Amino acid sequence: MFERISIDPQICHGKPCVKGTRIMIFIILGLLEEGFTFKQIIDEYPELKTADIAAVIHYAKAIIENEQIELVASA
Repeated sequence: MFERISIDPQICHGKPCVKGTRIMIFIILGLLEEGFTFKQIIDEYPELKTADIAAVIHYAKAIIENEQIELVASA
């Protein structure tokens, strides 16, 4: 899946993008959060394929799985 994701300091300030585009991962995640379907996202960004969107989700999941966050109890 990660062959579809690119991180290049020369492209979009090093933000993760779909490889071969300047479509940043957070844009696709935002559209999914808003309720867009894969088809609607592809209609908006015709250069994307279903596998690209799936790779974005997989990438985000992998980042979160490997993230360590300390939660502080609120008073």
